[in-house]
Amino acid sequence: MATQSHLVSDAAHPRRVLIVRIGAMGDVLHALPAVSAMRRQHPDWHIGWAIEPIWIPLLRADSDDSAEPGSSAMPLVDRIHSVPTRTWKRRPFAGETIREIKALRREFRAERYDLCVDMQSAIRSAVVGRLSGAPEVAGPAVPHEKPANWLYGKSIPTPGIHVVEQGYELLSGAIGEALRPTEDLLPIDDYAERWRDDLLARTLPAASRHYAIVAPSAGWGAKQWPAERYGAVAAELARAGYTPLINATSPDDQLANAVAEASEGAATVVPCTVSQLISLTRRASLVIAGDTGPLHLAASLQRPVVALFGPTDPARNGPWGTRARILRHPSSRRDHSRHADTEEGLLQITIDEVNAAALELLSAEHDKVIL
Repeated sequence: MATQSHLVSDAAHPRRVLIVRIGAMGDVLHALPAVSAMRRQHPDWHIGWAIEPIWIPLLRADSDDSAEPGSSAMPLVDRIHSVPTRTWKRRPFAGETIREIKALRREFRAERYDLCVDMQSAIRSAVVGRLSGAPEVAGPAVPHEKPANWLYGKSIPTPGIHVVEQGYELLSGAIGEALRPTEDLLPIDDYAERWRDDLLARTLPAASRHYAIVAPSAGWGAKQWPAERYGAVAAELARAGYTPLINATSPDDQLANAVAEASEGAATVVPCTVSQLISLTRRASLVIAGDTGPLHLAASLQRPVVALFGPTDPARNGPWGTRARILRHPSSRRDHSRHADTEEGLLQITIDEVNAAALELLSAEHDKVIL
């Protein structure tokens, strides 16, 4: 490891650090704790973040008149670089793609970063790191895609089991000092806050403002618990006095509507943007989801979660920093093959088990509010 004097800036010259964590939602949220800790320890540093456009609301509020992430005095990042790699992948040799990549390179170079940390550890993110022009590009010693290591000037061991732990190890090693855990800095969007308040006024009973979010979608089929079971759980939440709201990507979201139908009218489908989902989750009594973005968002906001795991390992990817009940059948094995059908182990998790976990957490949350 390079000496600490080389890695840490002096007070007269704050460091300029670029984070590369392009997507997806849960992965960005797993990187957030370490970056939040770096921001709180070094409020004078210039921090940039390279990210897919769809996930920018995780770093900055959509509305122009809203507060900065976390608070107006403590923004998480100073500069966001939009990196539409999914679009580039669809048209890699198009003239527009080449122009956008060249423009991104100029944008990076204008910021004069002295350190780039690839928190994605993929080939595409390592290439983006090299585009930055930073004299030092750091990444994990054992990246997700092994060839990425060829593009790092500094490889950092990350022996931690959980990806959040690995993020702390990577960023700590890159800047040459230990990062102390802190509250995640997520944006507060004024428009989204008003949208949420209006939604709740129209949706929740006048005598209650308690609601639970059910997020049934997953990155691939093997991680997706059946819609009819989510619907049965939503119905039980309603009987317990909590309005179930189903996270949806659009009013035509087939999965969300299937859950609502299975709930026999107990649940309401709520299509929302990323900013709106942040605001809605911030006040939720509980979130029930599989290994997916909304679950990790709830954890970042320190909301209680019931997490349903199958082919992914909760020891590595589970909810971090919040009260959680994690359900995983002993027959489940780690497998990222992206099978279309629900994993057999995940199917062994019963409706009764999820109901019991949910009611247990809700009871504890209710007692905490009363105290």
